[in-house]
Amino acid sequence: MSAMPDVAVVGGSLGGLTAALVLADAGCEVTVLERSPATLEARGAGIAVLDDAVRWFAEKTEVDPESLCSSTGFIRFLAATGQLVHERAHRYRFSSWNTIYRALLGCLAPERYRLGQEVVALDPVPGGVELALKSGRRRRAELVVAADGIGSGVRASLLPDVAPRYSGYVAWRGTMPESELRPATFASLSDAITYQVLPGSHILAYPIPGPSGALVPGERLINFVWYRNVAQGAEFDELMTDRAGSARPVSLPPGEVRAEFVDRLRADATRCLAPMIAEVVLGVAEPFVQAVFDIEVPRMAHGRICLVGDAAFVARPHAGAGTAKAAADGWELATQLRAQHGAVEPALAEWERRQLRLGRDLLARSRQIGDASQRHGTFRPGDPELLLGLRGPGR
Repeated sequence: MSAMPDVAVVGGSLGGLTAALVLADAGCEVTVLERSPATLEARGAGIAVLDDAVRWFAEKTEVDPESLCSSTGFIRFLAATGQLVHERAHRYRFSSWNTIYRALLGCLAPERYRLGQEVVALDPVPGGVELALKSGRRRRAELVVAADGIGSGVRASLLPDVAPRYSGYVAWRGTMPESELRPATFASLSDAITYQVLPGSHILAYPIPGPSGALVPGERLINFVWYRNVAQGAEFDELMTDRAGSARPVSLPPGEVRAEFVDRLRADATRCLAPMIAEVVLGVAEPFVQAVFDIEVPRMAHGRICLVGDAAFVARPHAGAGTAKAAADGWELATQLRAQHGAVEPALAEWERRQLRLGRDLLARSRQIGDASQRHGTFRPGDPELLLGLRGPGR
């Protein structure tokens, strides 16, 4: 039986952490190389929590996944008047990026997580890969797992012709404390994921854990996501220029969106949104913007280097499955390495076959949902195709 490989994970976000944990559990010697000099933080980012995203906690720890998530019991659609258009009993779990990140990081041995380690080049060598770091140091691994996100430098070096494809719209996002909502608004939003469909747009709101992880209703945050069309070119470039005049190609964090665009968002919220949803948007002090992109790779395995999570496929957020997909890539990689007794090449071949299919299917479904809303006007309240899920609606 072959020894399990020595692994370098490039990128220490949720996908990289999950891959590191499951590969270490499989017997690999794992080191995470994170380019940031400090532990990561994503301010205000709510995420849907599917089973794959918290599988590590459910199967390998005593941490109850429910302790990391808020939950809702209903899906609701509202009209602009606030009238209920559709309601369905359906349970979802939601969390914040920070909550899941802190919990995963706490499960990884500190010596395995190396900050300030930016990888600038990868060179195949017999039996492995040599990684060149920005510091000038070099290190070798038998397997490299690239989990360096939408702007993956590893993907750019391996597949220079693959580039993010702008969808034609952006997601405005933000959170506010539930405690600041009017009682009627709290009653309407606290137990549901709540949607409103607008011409060429839709918005949703749902509760997520509070900044310290609080799950008690009234101590959580309400998270909104509003998808708004922004034409590629001058209109997009103008929006994505921050307050200092610098272009931000992917996202504008809280405090960096220029005042005129925040004012426009709030004016549209007052004019177009159901009163309880408008209250959330207007209550967010510093809304932020994330451009919505598609990325699809023709291959995920390149010799002894593999691409996972957003380094391989970036699917639009409408299926709520980005975090789950990244986790699933790591779990399947560990499964195939075990099945091949640590032999990297055959393990990657079978892994790639499975994960390419999963990524392509998720990307196609999320495109269909997004285009139904933003382009075709066929996004319908209560459509079962809108159910969140990694492997299909509700799955």
